[in-house]
Amino acid sequence: MSYASQTLNITAEQRYQGLLERVVFSMLIGMPCCLFLFINGIMLFTLRSKAVFRETSRYILLYNLLFADTVMLGLSQLLYILSVSRIFPVYPVCGVLIMLTSLTNEISPLTLVVMCLERYVAVCYPLRHATIITVRNTAIAIIVVWAFSSLNVLIRVLLLLKFPFKELPSLQMTDVCSDIAMFLGPMSDIYDKAYTGFVFLSAGVAVTCSYVGVMVAARSASTDKASAHKARNTVLLHLVQLGLSLLSTMHASIIISLSTTLQRLLIVRIKSILYVFIYILPRCLSSLIYGLRDQTIRPVLMYYLCCRLKKKIKI
Repeated sequence: MSYASQTLNITAEQRYQGLLERVVFSMLIGMPCCLFLFINGIMLFTLRSKAVFRETSRYILLYNLLFADTVMLGLSQLLYILSVSRIFPVYPVCGVLIMLTSLTNEISPLTLVVMCLERYVAVCYPLRHATIITVRNTAIAIIVVWAFSSLNVLIRVLLLLKFPFKELPSLQMTDVCSDIAMFLGPMSDIYDKAYTGFVFLSAGVAVTCSYVGVMVAARSASTDKASAHKARNTVLLHLVQLGLSLLSTMHASIIISLSTTLQRLLIVRIKSILYVFIYILPRCLSSLIYGLRDQTIRPVLMYYLCCRLKKKIKI
């Protein structure tokens, strides 16, 4: 067998292994993603099915968190499918997808901060909780969260507009659509790092202070021990969620740092693994935490998950 034939066989084998690897990764990532999209959809429907959920602040905040996580999960899966299928969109289409993903991605940590503060008020100021945490104030907090995240996206768009697109031979992308591909200038990278650091620090401080406040209140003789203990565990779980969610905002920086030393194929594998742990996993925790721990949500959720096999649910 000639050298040329051996080279062709090796190239064909590598292509087959690459295709097989993409198929396996797609199945391993796509199946749990679709499952949790279904569970999140049922949770969203559950939170709109009863008046007690629509009129309670913490459930309204949970709905906002789940909505952002579900949209984020769907957009991330779409981008992953485009990447695996080697479909390269034009820059404007990729920009819209990335900005929507960025918007919903930043809603989660900010909503988690508000949810932790709500639990802090409930434990530390139980007599004033009903007057501070109202449906109206909750709606204002959600509007502020969306406005702050939208402002960040607007600044990113303005930075992108400064890029000389006219100098490009075509608006057709030559690589996969990702947040890294949309760093078209040094200012975008600098702003992303500054904003990520600011959100990471401020959100971490707010949630940690809430946890410490709940811990101190739990030791007080005048506090309901069971309620304080449950609130402490909830805030601790939110702290874990926050850490995982904020890691997703650092995804681009991590990949850029690794790309300088590692091969492209290894980078693709690392991106797939990070996608599971910092994109899919945090977006699934909310449904699991509240769906299994909350005594009000759990029976209604199980009712809908079981396709309404039960005839009656008592809340």
